[in-house]
Amino acid sequence: MAASTPDTAPAAPVVKRDRTHYLYIAVIAAVALGIAVGLIWPDAGVELKPLGTGFVNLIKMMIAPIIFCTIVLGIGSVRKAAKVGAVGGIALGYFLVMSLVALTIGLVVGNILHPGDGLHITNAIKASGHDQVSADALPPVDFVLSIIPVTFVSAFTEGQILQTLLIALLAGFALQAMGSTGQPILRGVEHIQRLVFRILGMVMWAAPIGAFGAIAAVVGSAGLDALKSLAVLMLGFYVTCFLFVFVVLGILLRTVAGLNIFVLFKYLAREFLLILSTSSSESALPRLIAKMEHLGIGKSVVGITVPTGYSFNLDGTMIYMTMASLYIADALGTPMSIGEQIPLLLFLLLASKGAAGVSGAGLATLAGGLQSHKPALVDGVGLIVGIDRFMSEARALTNFAGNAVATVLVGTWTKEIDKDRVQQVLAGHLPFDETTLLDEDDQPHAEVPEQGGEKELAKA
Repeated sequence: MAASTPDTAPAAPVVKRDRTHYLYIAVIAAVALGIAVGLIWPDAGVELKPLGTGFVNLIKMMIAPIIFCTIVLGIGSVRKAAKVGAVGGIALGYFLVMSLVALTIGLVVGNILHPGDGLHITNAIKASGHDQVSADALPPVDFVLSIIPVTFVSAFTEGQILQTLLIALLAGFALQAMGSTGQPILRGVEHIQRLVFRILGMVMWAAPIGAFGAIAAVVGSAGLDALKSLAVLMLGFYVTCFLFVFVVLGILLRTVAGLNIFVLFKYLAREFLLILSTSSSESALPRLIAKMEHLGIGKSVVGITVPTGYSFNLDGTMIYMTMASLYIADALGTPMSIGEQIPLLLFLLLASKGAAGVSGAGLATLAGGLQSHKPALVDGVGLIVGIDRFMSEARALTNFAGNAVATVLVGTWTKEIDKDRVQQVLAGHLPFDETTLLDEDDQPHAEVPEQGGEKELAKA
């Protein structure tokens, strides 16, 4: 028998090179170039805004089918409907608590800084403030009714996340009740999901163009004067968001899930860069869904927590509305007492849910909420119009961070998380597939064992 030689040894598998690494280097370069254009040629920078808007719209185009596929696959393969109800209940309860925490932190910082003292309101600023009042924000009852789409298909065409969520939940529960008969449909939905994520991967190659246009427009329209005059408010808001994310959420993530928030955010670094360059947290929503599933969190948890969180877990928006309200009241020379602040902020907490899906929801919700609860303060909204886009980046980053952490926490509380896989992914041993945004191993990590050794999720 011939002895084996090194020449006959099996060849090592070829590691597929991640070409998207260059894509995100290009995004960073595009952001720097956009800032330069906005400062040097501000008028030209403003004209580039459609590039950023077009890219964000391309991403939004993919949100409805991705949410639908993810939720249908997650719920349709769960044997017990009560498990899905528990996920939704825990998620909504957590969202309410964290919204109140964010409001409280903004309230404390706003009362310490008093950034609006000494400012003067002109008639032009008053008119600008009233222009921000949006008719799209709905009162609570109308908001609940708006979740019901006109037709089954309109949920996908109108771009309303909560309408898509409702249809997906109904379809998922229906397939769950069908049992083995629904398995071919689940396999079909899984193939559609792979197609949609592949399209999303193609769309992402336009990110540098979108980032360039968005940043150039923001810098060109605001300029340095607006930043200087409102630097105290901006700095206070950024510091408050930083403390909320890395102190409050960081401690919560370490205590509940045993994870380091810096390690989790390193895993989500590309999504943060995408949000920073587009000022839209929605641009990273589809990638957050894919990455949370890859991390080892059950499909049902990801499918319910992430889309719902994008409407109900807006921590950055809560902080923004708190500090902006106090800033405006001080600037108008009518500072509010604590007894006046708390009812206003609780009202804004409810109003923000009615503005879910409204474009520029932060400023529009603030103006609409003040118009309904304290109309005299609407005059001062025009003070922050100039820097709202810069503050919207911090809002979007904080909202995204809050929803990423919420997904891990809800997965931990419901035992729908593969902790071993989480450690492997965060350590870099199981890299995320940037090409398909999906795992090609039939996603076995989505199956989480119940106590007693049974599998909660069955393969489609």
